[in-house]
Amino acid sequence: MAAIAAIAAISLQPMGAFGPLALMFALLVAASLLARLGPWRLVRGAFVALPFMLIALPLVFTRPGDPLGSISLGPLHLTVSGEGLRAFATIALKSWLSVQVALLLTYTTPFHDLLDALRELRLPRILVSIIGFMYRYLAVIGDEAQRLLRARASRSALAEGAAGGGSIAWRARVTGNMVGSLFLRSYERSERVYDAMIARGFEGTFRHLGLRPITTGEWIAFASVLVALAAWAVATHLWWNPS
Repeated sequence: MAAIAAIAAISLQPMGAFGPLALMFALLVAASLLARLGPWRLVRGAFVALPFMLIALPLVFTRPGDPLGSISLGPLHLTVSGEGLRAFATIALKSWLSVQVALLLTYTTPFHDLLDALRELRLPRILVSIIGFMYRYLAVIGDEAQRLLRARASRSALAEGAAGGGSIAWRARVTGNMVGSLFLRSYERSERVYDAMIARGFEGTFRHLGLRPITTGEWIAFASVLVALAAWAVATHLWWNPS
């Protein structure tokens, strides 16, 4: 819940609030150091959101504002506006920081605890089960991929001084066949795993003997985080819109 509140507070920041967002970045770096993840692990991992940030790139050319320059792409002439550039930078920074918050949560919390938390938050049971199976079957897919790679390596002979492999089309065809085989083998193995789970009494959800109770210190820490996030969001809006 604290992570969700942090992402919400980041999302509610006004356009161009780079100072408060930089403060949040510094706090995330400090939290990463406190969790012994290193200062840059969250920073590097958050770049996975870069392709999604590019969706906001048209704002640079479509948002009205003071023109900063123009770009000509054949018959298309695009004008870069200062307001659009500020909007794009704000959205990209918000997305980058939000992913860092999510990564901090996943890096510091065991996966089964996350599933238990989602279940306690009344997320649909089928959705929680799908997330749990997706995580567990990643190891199954990785195991099958390693088997395919070992089989390919054992059947590949390379003469000394000769170039290995064939044309790009041939390599693409081999890769496509491997991907198809990986899908079929993973599907068949997942069916065997599921049958084994049914034979052992699986009823669609993972059961635990009991959940760990939340301590008083954790409640105090949670309340402190919520108060700090609310104060940060309110102070930013008051500073950005003094009227």
